[in-house]
Amino acid sequence: MQITDRVREILSWYPSDNPGTRANIARFLMTGRLAGTGRLVILPVDQGFEHGPDRSFGPNPAGYDPRYHPDLAVEAGCNGYAAPLGQLEAAADAYPGTLPLILKANNSDGMGGPSDPYPAVTASVDDAIRLGCSAIGFTIYPGSDFRNDMYAEIRDMAAEAKALGLAVIIWSYPRGAGLSKDGETAIDVCAYAAQVAAQLGAHMIKVKPPTAHVEFEANRKVYEKQGMRLDTLARRVRHVTQAAFGGRRIVIFSGGAAKAREDVLEEIRGIRDGGGFGSIVGRNSFQRARADGVSLLHEIMDIYADASG
Repeated sequence: MQITDRVREILSWYPSDNPGTRANIARFLMTGRLAGTGRLVILPVDQGFEHGPDRSFGPNPAGYDPRYHPDLAVEAGCNGYAAPLGQLEAAADAYPGTLPLILKANNSDGMGGPSDPYPAVTASVDDAIRLGCSAIGFTIYPGSDFRNDMYAEIRDMAAEAKALGLAVIIWSYPRGAGLSKDGETAIDVCAYAAQVAAQLGAHMIKVKPPTAHVEFEANRKVYEKQGMRLDTLARRVRHVTQAAFGGRRIVIFSGGAAKAREDVLEEIRGIRDGGGFGSIVGRNSFQRARADGVSLLHEIMDIYADASG
């Protein structure tokens, strides 16, 4: 398929990157049912590491098999598939050159630990190259006491990845003792998290859908002075995207925990209406029976495609 004008426009936002990295960004944007639209729906399956296999795959036991997930991504027409090292190694030969892969390069387990999270680096850029990946994925926790260590780790890894032609995707999830629970998804905090990821050199940024809660009083004063309306998800998504270099970075939104089908679709409509670039949908797809998961992903893609014509 010929690269579309919209994809060319998005690639122009990354003038410092080498042809290899820009080609890999284009691979995501030109793959699957949303190819050429500038929208993305990516399947992430790092939950086995993060939450444990039973919580993650018990609702649909086919998911215990690591080959299930790339098959699901291809059948549904996703733009890409993200997973930790072992999971990619177990199914790396499934769709060589067909499905863009993201190596999730740091992870945490769910078996305890401090309130200020600090994931371990669990894979390398060399692993990503060896497995034929198009990108690395890396989680940062703005708000954690260990955030500066994470920032230093991704700075070094991103420099290596870009030098070798890979794209860099940052999961930017505010969390830590300095934030309230509501603050983790507050509009001002999500916008700040997107800005931090952009400043760290991310080509794509994954954040959670923001709520109307405002965590910091200084930000509330700015919103009030500017007359900013943040009462709908669409308005909040538009602001988070604005915070990522005026919309010149690809911002996609997590699907979160499994929920009712219509609740998923209503959230997707809000992201679309706010100009979000797409979604990264894990548990809401692979925890359903195969046919139901595929049809839900198709509905999500149809919603995004409706804004791309």
